[in-house]
Amino acid sequence: MDVAVRLDRNGILAGQIYRQLRDAVLDGRLRPDEALPSSRDLAEQLQVSRNTVTTAYERLVAEGYLTGRPGSGTFVNALPLAEPTAPMLPSGPLTPRAVWPSIPVPPDFGNAPEFDFRVGAPDTRLFPYAAWRRLLGNQFRPTAVGTGMPVEPAGHFRLRTLIARHLGTARSIRANPQDVLMTCGVQQALDLVGRVLLEPGATAAIENPGYEPAKLVWEAQGARVTGVPVDEEGLIVDALPANARLVYVTPSHQYPTGVALSLRRRVELLAWARRHDAAIVEDDYDSEFRYTRQQLEPLHSLDRSGRVLYVGSFSKVLLPTLRLGFLIHPPSLRHALHAAKFVTDWHTNLPLQAAMADFLEQGMFTRHLRRVRRVYRQRHERIAAALAGPLSAYVRVVPSAAGLHLSAMVRGATAADALVRARAAGVVVASFPEIAAAAPDPPGVIFGYGLIDAHRIDEGMARLHHCLATG
Repeated sequence: MDVAVRLDRNGILAGQIYRQLRDAVLDGRLRPDEALPSSRDLAEQLQVSRNTVTTAYERLVAEGYLTGRPGSGTFVNALPLAEPTAPMLPSGPLTPRAVWPSIPVPPDFGNAPEFDFRVGAPDTRLFPYAAWRRLLGNQFRPTAVGTGMPVEPAGHFRLRTLIARHLGTARSIRANPQDVLMTCGVQQALDLVGRVLLEPGATAAIENPGYEPAKLVWEAQGARVTGVPVDEEGLIVDALPANARLVYVTPSHQYPTGVALSLRRRVELLAWARRHDAAIVEDDYDSEFRYTRQQLEPLHSLDRSGRVLYVGSFSKVLLPTLRLGFLIHPPSLRHALHAAKFVTDWHTNLPLQAAMADFLEQGMFTRHLRRVRRVYRQRHERIAAALAGPLSAYVRVVPSAAGLHLSAMVRGATAADALVRARAAGVVVASFPEIAAAAPDPPGVIFGYGLIDAHRIDEGMARLHHCLATG
């Protein structure tokens, strides 16, 4: 193995080698039974005589730090040392900005509960792994674009072209490939928008309840984030603060309630943005999963003044771990957003983008959507039926015909206590305060169906009914 030793040519070289190797053993950087380089190899590496290294090794062997094995080499001895630990520094010379200690770091999904109604993830078992493995493997060839030099910050041009074409067909969005910027998920898109549009102290508005990561990223950048209430028509435009520079909305499937922003409110919001010289961030998350023929056009397709920035992601449709998203922006912000992307991480993973381009171009994305939409529709209908049954005495479902979750308002019961009892019974359902930036009154709960099989839903809902009934 390689060993890092730095020599001060003005001192005794053998002593320096001895002390650095001894410290590495005591610190646990060199582990028991690890082999050290031969004296010849280490001498060549350090540009010293072999006798200098041999002197250091012999002293370490004599003191018990190392042992020599004839014909095999020199190895670290197993010493009764305490496990190395990082120093505990509750306070020190380096401290983060005041905003960071208050921002939570989400845990991973961990082990799946018996009845998993958690929100925010698709069913990864439905992903076409074999086809994706082939497409991604094709990028790791000497002639593949995915193994070449870095590309422009906006990302893989063919993928951007295909995304613009797909959205034009599926969502009536008019966009040029030059207006598409590839990101590492929606969260990075929100970060880039904040970097470009929000001065420190500026006001951003989000839905209340709403998508908490949007609130957190802009607060971390020094913005003031204000919650704006929603009702059965979505965001209440008249409640927007006049000084808001940016408004974040989820109009197709409001997060977390699930309501759609009415056409009247969409027109009002666009007019409000023009009057107040503000931008709108439209998060069209999981809009691919719509279970009725009727759907409202995105804000972006109604925008005639270049104020809507449209963000989307493949993570909710394919795999959460892909972290592959995109941002459609007005031409006026092109240079600033490309520069912000460059200083953040230059560009998104190129082999991944190239594989995604093939996935779209070969029709695999459309076929995958048709398949999973049938699966999720069945789960959606199963949960809706359960909420309309005995559970209706305790919850009021929020009508929704899209997405990967259904929401309901709890009637008269203490949702938090009931959900604690449900978790003890193996049923995990989140309340609005757990997953949203704010919580309305009455309390809401959210049923995700990306992670639970249809045949498991009835039993899980029956257990939840029992927990609510015994409250």
